[in-house]
Amino acid sequence: MILVTGATGTIGRPLIDLLVREGAKVRAVTRDPEAAGLPSGVEAVAGDPSRPGTVVPHLEGATAVFLHPRAAGEAAADLLAFARERGVERVVVLSAINVDDDPAQQPSRFQGDRNKEAEDAAIASGLEWVSLRAASFAVNTLRTWAPQVRAGDVVRGPYAAFAEPLIDERDVAEVGARALLGADLAGRRLRLTGPRSLSHTALVTVIGEVIGRPLRYAEVPPEAFARGLVERGLPRPFVEALMARYARGAGPAETVTDEVARILGRPARTYAEWVADHAAAFQG
Repeated sequence: MILVTGATGTIGRPLIDLLVREGAKVRAVTRDPEAAGLPSGVEAVAGDPSRPGTVVPHLEGATAVFLHPRAAGEAAADLLAFARERGVERVVVLSAINVDDDPAQQPSRFQGDRNKEAEDAAIASGLEWVSLRAASFAVNTLRTWAPQVRAGDVVRGPYAAFAEPLIDERDVAEVGARALLGADLAGRRLRLTGPRSLSHTALVTVIGEVIGRPLRYAEVPPEAFARGLVERGLPRPFVEALMARYARGAGPAETVTDEVARILGRPARTYAEWVADHAAAFQG
């Protein structure tokens, strides 16, 4: 039995599909099991990983845990201590490729992700562990750019030359499934990236090529862009961290790796492939 936290999220949901396809028994922890919409055969249970006591009953019979850093929050170490006491043998933790960067340049921390804490807890847990240090997810561009693309042919934003190797979230889920189902990746911090590092300008060009419209990235002053994000309701600390990350440029940790290809036996999905699979959201 594999217990999955963050079961309805960006990684947890495709991970569950993959595990079910492989014939694994899956227990999905969610705050609202009836609304989760999980596949037939998945045991959906009510719990909040940030309050480990609510998850303890569901650890019985589990042999592996997928640990989501936002779901567990500051309680990752306590949750894994309970897991070990109840016979869990393996933990696969979702982390981030920039986990060792200055926290002020990790925007996801200000959205609740505790990547460093979750990874450290997994390593110190006494369980067999694997860390998925993922690059930024391709789906983030859908959230930030799709409304602009639907409205016109210009995407406005800061730092046109900022580049990163965005990864298809399905590739992260597939590596996670491999780590949960076998022991060959144990004890590794896997740096997972897409196959190429692309600038904001290049990414927008790819979107246009895929959907059949010429698109252009127009650089705007960072201060004006940040002010607009705050005015639209995004937390100021998150916006400041995002701008600091862009201003620094891609760090050494964000160089392209071949981990996905070596683990899965095929190249990581390209950004163009990801856009093709989500074209309807850009086209409206």
